[in-house]
Amino acid sequence: MKAKVHITLKNGVLDPQGKAVQHALGSLGFSGVNDVRQGKFIELDLTETDPAKAREAVEQMCKNLLANTVIENYTIDLTD
Repeated sequence: MKAKVHITLKNGVLDPQGKAVQHALGSLGFSGVNDVRQGKFIELDLTETDPAKAREAVEQMCKNLLANTVIENYTIDLTD
């Protein structure tokens, strides 16, 4: 199975990288960008074939290492 994990900062958490990207886009002439939020994308290739077990394993990976759950949210998409 493949797991795709999208990690983003929670609402209300300052995102200095997002602000820097927003400013750079404006400097390059891209107007109309009101806000930019920067995140992470992680793709995992798993040997597990049971979707429930794979999801549980990836949940634990996110909680223990991949995401800082105090300031970040994450979503998991599983595919065969």
